Amino acid sequence: MLELIPYLYGIVAAYAILMVGSLSPGPSVALLIGIATSQGRTPALCATLGIAFGSMTFNILTMLGVGLLLAQVAWALTVLRILGAAYLLWLAYGAFKRASHPPVLNPIVGNSRSLLNQFLVGYLLQVTNPKAMAFWLAISSVGAVDGASLTVKALFITGAFLVSFICHGAWAVLLSADAIRSAYARWRRWFELSLGCFFVYASYRLYSSVD
Repeated sequence: MLELIPYLYGIVAAYAILMVGSLSPGPSVALLIGIATSQGRTPALCATLGIAFGSMTFNILTMLGVGLLLAQVAWALTVLRILGAAYLLWLAYGAFKRASHPPVLNPIVGNSRSLLNQFLVGYLLQVTNPKAMAFWLAISSVGAVDGASLTVKALFITGAFLVSFICHGAWAVLLSADAIRSAYARWRRWFELSLGCFFVYASYRLYSSVD
């Protein structure tokens, strides 16, 4: 493990940037609000796992230089932003649909297909989220593991995955608490309407940033 020591400062700096991105409110947190309050903790944690794997995808791509390439190729970044905006609109549609027909609070338990769907929803949101890519470009600029061995890079990827999962998982656990879900049960129509408006706004901001 001595080979890890020269990279510790850069790794800590990279994890700090990732932690800020994971804990700050954004589309991923809004997604977890909707899932945790309406379906419960297990589906929210499955979505969290998808978000963490999406973050790991960006991690690997930036280490391979693909993220920097996307930032330099205007059309590729434009396509990513359009896809992200379209996906946010799809999430908004789902929220508005739940607002018009408020769901019954029956957490999904033991339904592997539904849990897999939540994982995929979280993953797709993260990999089409330019905000996440921007954070990973910032992380890559730190050069945390530049020139490191494959072992050190693997440890860095694993640690980054855990940071993303733990930070987003904290949101999932908090938002699925009984008190939060009770409040959602009373105000779910307005809750979902607010989420839908947020997703529409986020989609508009993302699309309007397309050159």
